[in-house]
Amino acid sequence: MAEHATHVPGLAHHFVSMEQQKEAGTLGMWIFLLTELMFFGGLFLAYTIYRTTYPEGFLYGSHLLNVPLGGTNTVVLIVSSLTMAMAVYYSQLGEKKKLIFFLLVTLALCFVFLIIKYFEYMSKIHDHLFPAFGTYHPSTTGPHGIPLELQQPVRVFLWIYFLMTGLHALHMIVGAGILITLIYMAQKGRFTKQYNSPVEISGLYWHFVDIVWIFLFPLLYLTGFHVSGAGH
Repeated sequence: MAEHATHVPGLAHHFVSMEQQKEAGTLGMWIFLLTELMFFGGLFLAYTIYRTTYPEGFLYGSHLLNVPLGGTNTVVLIVSSLTMAMAVYYSQLGEKKKLIFFLLVTLALCFVFLIIKYFEYMSKIHDHLFPAFGTYHPSTTGPHGIPLELQQPVRVFLWIYFLMTGLHALHMIVGAGILITLIYMAQKGRFTKQYNSPVEISGLYWHFVDIVWIFLFPLLYLTGFHVSGAGH
């Protein structure tokens, strides 16, 4: 049985069937995503603790972020989830051209997200809002500056912002590498109706990264949105 199964295209030698291979791969990805959930869960816990400790600083700090850019990136990732789902769908149908098309669109949206995030980071660094390496100078952040009593709480907020969004961006970069690999494999004709599990499993990772951002956007960008006159 095992010897015969090794002749099936795309089937690794240590699996006896495509179904077993797909189930193993999917289970492995879910276990990995569980560890990622615990990792990001720790960061969200830190956010909750510090927001409770410095509520005014977090309200003020959120006004230092660019809501239109953050909102644009949110839309970009929601659309990328749709295009990734379409890529998975066409991989199951064995339609190579449409699979490659939707993978390319997803990759393009990934780059759009990263480019927007790059300009957002550069803007913060230019405004001396990066809270490390001596570049944080709150008195130069705006026409009124940050109130003296809020400077340390806002600094904590900015640390949380750069840490959480930076790690998310790192996951996006990893996702871009995965997409490039999938596109290469698809161009080589590696995926068929019978063998498409790498696309499906990668789709799980992509949706997870998108969901993380769906939580990050309101928690970081919209925390103090209802407070008027707190910043630019």
